[in-house]
Amino acid sequence: MARLLDHKTSSGRQARLYELAAILWEPTEKTTPDKWGADNRVYPPTSGKPGERDPFLTPYAVPFTRGFDDHRYTRNVLVTGAQSGKTESILDVIGYRCDTRPVPILYVGPSKDFLTDQFEPRLMGLFDEAPKLKAKLSRGKRMKKTLKRVAGVTVRLAHAGSSTALKSDPAGLALVDEYDEMLANIKGQGDPLGLVEARGITYADFMTGITSTPSQGMVETEMDEETGLEFWKVAPPDDVASPIWKLWQEGTRHHWSWRCPHCREWFVPRFKCLSWPKTATPAQARREAFLECPRNGCVIEESDKAEMNATGVFVAPGQTVDEEGNVFGDPPDTTTLSFWVSGLASPFVSFGERAETYLKALASGDSSKVQTAVNAGFGEVFTPGGGDVPEWEEVARLKAPYLPRTLPDQTIFLTAGVDVQKNRLPFVIRAWGPRATSWLVDSGDLWGETSQQDVWDDLAELLTQPIDGLPIRLAFVDSGFRPGKKFAVPEHRVYEFARRFPRFVFPTKGRRTQSKPIIQSKIEVKSDGKSAKYGLTLHLLDTDHWKSWVHERLRYPHLTEDGRPALGAWYLHSQTTDDYCQQIVSEARTTSPSGTPVWVQRSRENHLLDCEALAAAAGYQLNAHRLGPNARRRDDDDRAEPQIAVPDANGQPQETKGSKFDRIASIAARFNGL
Repeated sequence: MARLLDHKTSSGRQARLYELAAILWEPTEKTTPDKWGADNRVYPPTSGKPGERDPFLTPYAVPFTRGFDDHRYTRNVLVTGAQSGKTESILDVIGYRCDTRPVPILYVGPSKDFLTDQFEPRLMGLFDEAPKLKAKLSRGKRMKKTLKRVAGVTVRLAHAGSSTALKSDPAGLALVDEYDEMLANIKGQGDPLGLVEARGITYADFMTGITSTPSQGMVETEMDEETGLEFWKVAPPDDVASPIWKLWQEGTRHHWSWRCPHCREWFVPRFKCLSWPKTATPAQARREAFLECPRNGCVIEESDKAEMNATGVFVAPGQTVDEEGNVFGDPPDTTTLSFWVSGLASPFVSFGERAETYLKALASGDSSKVQTAVNAGFGEVFTPGGGDVPEWEEVARLKAPYLPRTLPDQTIFLTAGVDVQKNRLPFVIRAWGPRATSWLVDSGDLWGETSQQDVWDDLAELLTQPIDGLPIRLAFVDSGFRPGKKFAVPEHRVYEFARRFPRFVFPTKGRRTQSKPIIQSKIEVKSDGKSAKYGLTLHLLDTDHWKSWVHERLRYPHLTEDGRPALGAWYLHSQTTDDYCQQIVSEARTTSPSGTPVWVQRSRENHLLDCEALAAAAGYQLNAHRLGPNARRRDDDDRAEPQIAVPDANGQPQETKGSKFDRIASIAARFNGL
């Protein structure tokens, strides 16, 4: 009897082997990952969208999945927001390769919990959904939580915290999910991506797929003049902390583009296209948010999204797209195929929901929540403190029709702000009029080693040269940086320069916060460190106050309700450079967990913002904000000496008291309308 049972068991195993062999020998129809998913995957009734899989619900993921068959590339990168369907696309690729061209597959997730609690159940769901894979899956003792055998090859699940798993088996295909969440270094073994790609050395057609939402970085956009599309500009690696974004910009940089349903122009959707009422609550924004077409300002509703996705195309820098959506030209020459998709394209989350999440994060005051809203909601890198910073193009719109080094008629006096760097002196000269209305007159850099005398002589010539006959009334020079080493240059160059022009040049030092915007402090300085002392007045500046003042003026109205020029506006001359505009918004204000204001540098070049803050403080010191609407420059102002106001107990500049003769002359001038 026992022999009979053994014979039956043996026969059952043989039948199973024959059945499996028949499946493996069955010719495989040529297909693509997306088509394979549509033909083989059926979601159970318990899923969010039961029924047959429709990969074109997220059409932007289809080119990514098909990219694994393009052997011109060794990496395939997808950057997008959360809930955009990227995991389902990864499952399509795994199922497609296991069924049509089996190779060992290595999937790497960000953590062990993610693998066991989230991805492994979905992977088993894939094997159970597809009849062919279900038959090819080896079950029983050989199947483990992190190791599956399908069609005779392995599908191994690893996580970034285990270098052993990453180095265990060769692989013909590697898939790295949520790359930005992974450890930068795995127990001293190096970058996880490097460990993963080392597994594929023995496979000629090995490819690594990498997906993630991005994290932090300072990235700008640039306009393609031929297509009118606004692409992400390649940022210096030092400005980008996000690993996935660095990989993306090394590649072809394909952007998911939509055609406006109204003007029919192509554009790249991104966070700044999302609009809601200015004073809207998060709940109101959820109801009323819409997309504003960046080409012509058309209002795009949530109901337009499906059609825009259906007709959407990927366009890379160097390519063009016609009205019908045909893309021409070659992408950048690289071995990395890379795609970026805005989270706004997700069919699972509405425009309103994205807006609501972002506004709730802003209201919380927690920058980490704001970062999550930007990264996960829109698939964009987050610049700390960047929520309220204008774009540099907004600064450029402040240009007025006057030339550099010319003065508007309303000018009453000039101030200057000078920053000090190792090899140059950045500067700004600003004219002031009624109610602190101001005009940029000149800006730039005086190049030269600031430990040497020559560049300071150039600064002396700049500051003492009148502009349209008007001299600079007050100049603030930052003394926070000390040029040269003490043993080589005993004198402090800034203090020495201020001593040469004691009537209108003053050294300053910035403080993060202080009780008053400006505090004067008497200091005694030795010109050579040992000789006789001489006195200087050091101005301590609240840097948060003055940088905030400059940024507030960027959005100050230029016209009153009746169309007249508004007093207090902040102007730029007609030839102001893009570099100047970019430097003015090179820092962003945020707050630390303790509530202390912090200015975060968004790019390396930020010196002209510092100069404008110095020039603004100098204008305040001269009571620019108290100049009346009818204030005019007197003829003798060309020879006037700077009158320095001392702040009162509340930090407000006191009225400068001149001589009795000066006060009588001033009254007479006002009486005569001068």
